Amino acid sequence: MMMNKTILTLLLSLVTLCVHAKEEQEPPPLNPAYYGEHPMVLINQGAGIYALNLPRYQFPNNVQVVYKIETPGVAFLSLVRDAELVTIKPKKFNIERLMRGEELEVKADVYSGHFADGGSQMHENFPIVFSKKLYSRVLTDLTPSSQWQEYDAIPISEDGNMYIHKIQQSPSFNHLIYVDLTSACMQKFRTSKRVPPHSELTLKFVNCGSLKPLFYDTQGLE
Repeated sequence: MMMNKTILTLLLSLVTLCVHAKEEQEPPPLNPAYYGEHPMVLINQGAGIYALNLPRYQFPNNVQVVYKIETPGVAFLSLVRDAELVTIKPKKFNIERLMRGEELEVKADVYSGHFADGGSQMHENFPIVFSKKLYSRVLTDLTPSSQWQEYDAIPISEDGNMYIHKIQQSPSFNHLIYVDLTSACMQKFRTSKRVPPHSELTLKFVNCGSLKPLFYDTQGLE
């Protein structure tokens, strides 16, 4: 009788552990309000392609996201590497899935240039596979617009980082730069204006190592 009670207790403990493990593995339901159009820029560094969304202050686009995407072939890599600007207009999806770090495939129209400002469509309904989250930040509780700018570092390789500007209250700007590091970079510095020119921001990183400006934009943030 004692043995049966012991076995029953062990079985109940195992069931409880399994239930708790399942609860821990299952994330909470997605917020359906994040479902919508989330246009992005594609950028190249080395043999990789990365997606940077075009954030706005208005929900559901009030998030900064940087993702590595699977390279779908040499021709596509060449398009992103050689074009001055490549943007994508994905079909509607829930960007909270990227904020969580999920791997996700989304069909998108691909443009050489800006999709909303004279860009040429290169692909229609092209599969974009978001494979690895590198950065996510929700634009809430923003600091007031200031000449003091702050950046977050995104490690890409052993010696290389992307640096992304932490968008402030309006007016502000979206900026991403890659640095092949030879020395430490300042991640907070003062600029001549609250929204400085791209060239001034590049100079702020010139002593860190070899630079590759990736993207600069003020649209929707001024």
